[in-house]
Amino acid sequence: MKSKKISSRATAVGVVLAVDGLVHLYWATGRTWPVDGTARLSQLVLNTQVPFTPQVLVPLAGMLFSGATLVLVRGGRLPALARRLPALLPRWGSRAVACGLLVRGAAGLVWVTGAWADPGDTFYWLNLLLYTPLCLLLSRAAWQVSAWDSASGTAPGTAAVGMAVRP
Repeated sequence: MKSKKISSRATAVGVVLAVDGLVHLYWATGRTWPVDGTARLSQLVLNTQVPFTPQVLVPLAGMLFSGATLVLVRGGRLPALARRLPALLPRWGSRAVACGLLVRGAAGLVWVTGAWADPGDTFYWLNLLLYTPLCLLLSRAAWQVSAWDSASGTAPGTAAVGMAVRP
């Protein structure tokens, strides 16, 4: 896989996580767009009732921004910051992002079966058509970014086609 593809994937993951972080900061102000009221918002986004308070939303936004930053650094999009961070942090941070997105995607697959989600609710359809596919795609992209070896230009465990190792 070429570095251009990796940096594009890093950008996609980073942008989605950063936008999600901004949305969470917006909700932390007490606004509840795209619906009226925190109870409806909680149901629409999480399929359950949880508090949409700054104490919950601001740390979550911070985690989303941190994840976005680490994936972008790992993907070569923030070289100045990359020089300031321990080398393993962006790789493992990107893996943590990939795993978190995979867990959300797996939960979404359970909800798609109708378990704990009513097929008549808006959440069910948002989960089926947006949340779950996006999480699974971004999880794969974040993992590919984490596995990228910029020195060899390949993902670990892969060899360049046509290259033979001679004793």
